[in-house]
Formats: sequence, structure tokens, C-alpha cells
Amino acid sequence: MSNSSSITQFLLLAFTDTRELQLLHFWLFLGIYLAALLGNGLIITTIACDQHLHTPMYFFLFNLALLDLGSISTILPRSMASSLWDTRAISYIECAAQIFCFVFLILAEFYLLTVMSYDRYVAICKPLHYGTLLGSRACVHMAAAAWATGFLNALLHTANTFSLPLCKGNTLHQFFCEIPQILKLSCSDTYFREAGLIVLSVCLGFACFVFIVVSYVQILRAVLRIPSEQGRHKAFATCLPHLAVVSLFVSTVMIAYLKSPSISSPSLDLVVSVLYSVVPPAVNPLIYSMRNQELKMALKKLIRSFFCQQQ
Repeated sequence: MSNSSSITQFLLLAFTDTRELQLLHFWLFLGIYLAALLGNGLIITTIACDQHLHTPMYFFLFNLALLDLGSISTILPRSMASSLWDTRAISYIECAAQIFCFVFLILAEFYLLTVMSYDRYVAICKPLHYGTLLGSRACVHMAAAAWATGFLNALLHTANTFSLPLCKGNTLHQFFCEIPQILKLSCSDTYFREAGLIVLSVCLGFACFVFIVVSYVQILRAVLRIPSEQGRHKAFATCLPHLAVVSLFVSTVMIAYLKSPSISSPSLDLVVSVLYSVVPPAVNPLIYSMRNQELKMALKKLIRSFFCQQQ
């Protein structure tokens, strides 16, 4: 009977065994990855370079783009390399590092989205106190708390998961390393210790979700009291991107982890895992830039100044 000490590598689930489709998968993921790099990179650069965007809302958006860039970089390059070189193997250390980074970045993103809902609540429901409640120091502390909470959670989960004895092989039914797949290989009663940590994380996540819902209920009530139609439209325009990002994040995670086992299959699981791990980081920059005129103008200004310097 083997255990975790004798496992030096894991075998990931391949999208396909056909070489032509493996190359198609590589080029498709490469396109998505480049789009995510471009979108999030432009948002990060634009906010960093434009003084007019040095406000709490764009400070949090800057952090969100960093987290999106990190999470998709944790998953896609490794998956593309597996398809390009036709290999399923991933080392024990690399798998542990991938799990830690992905859990850290995903959880930090959700906590940051919770902080961003508070930013929108204060901006619309308490506009006269916005500068006081969301000063530069408060914003840094809230963003740091989101990153630190995600880091601590990821550290606890990763350390506990990889301390379990593994005796059910080394095959993971997923195209990247994730905690539920590692737990399926465990044969120890200490499995329940990790289950307890997961329950605590779920409770914390549920509390954040309730906070977001309550914030938007208050925002909706405040917006409907605005007398002018133009004012209501402007208020909605500043909230809709964040609400869309939260909805995309929560819905894809719920589909991935709450779907009925009766409809589960390897191919469906792969598609669902792509939905929650790949799609949000690639789509979030588009959602935030689509109707944000201030961000669009700053981006155009940045692009014009770049080309002017090249001439």
C-alpha cells in the first residue's frame, strides 16, 4: 500500500488522447491566456499610469486584475505545456505549489469582491462619508486583509491536504491539481480534518456572499430614491460591472462544486472546471471596460502617448 511519501508525481486528466485535438486545445488555451494577459495587463498599466484613476474603486480594480492574472497563470501555462508535449505527469511539489497558488488567488479574489461591494455601498448610500470611510489607508488595509486571508486559508488547506497519507493511486480526474481530487486519493481518517477546514471556509464564503447581497439590496433601495433618471443610470453603471463579475464568479463555482453527482462525467467535469478557473479571469477585464467611459478614455490616452513616443 503506497502513501504520500512514495508518490513523486501525479497524473492529470487529459482533454483528449488525439494529437490533433491536443494541439487544438493548446492553441485555444493560448488564445484565451493571451487575451487575459492583454486585458488585465492593460487595466493594471492604465490605472497605475493615470493619476485620475487613483481612487478607491480603481485601486480595488487594480488588485482584482492582479489576482485574475495570477490565477489564470497558475493554471493555463501548465495545461498548455501538457498538451504541447503530450504528457499528463506533474511532480508532487509542482502540484502542491499549484494548489496553494490557485486557492490563495481564488479566495483572495472573492474576499476582494466583498470589499468592492462595500466600496460601492459607501459610494452610493453614504457619498458624503466616502472620503472618510474609504481613505487611502483604509483601502490599503482592506485590500491587504483580502490578500492575507486568502494566503492564510490556502496555507492551511495545502499543508493539511498534503499531510494526508495517499494510498489510492496518483491519478487526478482534473486537468489541474485541486484539493477535492487529492482528497479522493486519501485513505486516512484525518480526511475529516480537511473537511472541517473546508466547512469553515464555506461558512466564511457564505458570510461574504450574504454581505454582498445585503450591500446590493441597500444600493438598489438608494438608487431607486434618486430623483433624476440620469443619476440612477450613472449609479447603476458604476455597480453593474462589479455585480456581473460577482455573479460570474459565484455561478461558475457553484456549478463546479454543487452539481449533482448523477450528471457528472469526465468530459462534463472538464468543461465545468474550465468555466470557473479560466473564464472569469479572461472575461473580467471586458466586463469592467465595456461600459466604463473613464477607464476607456484613460486607456485611449495611454495608447496615444505610447505611439507618440515611438514616432
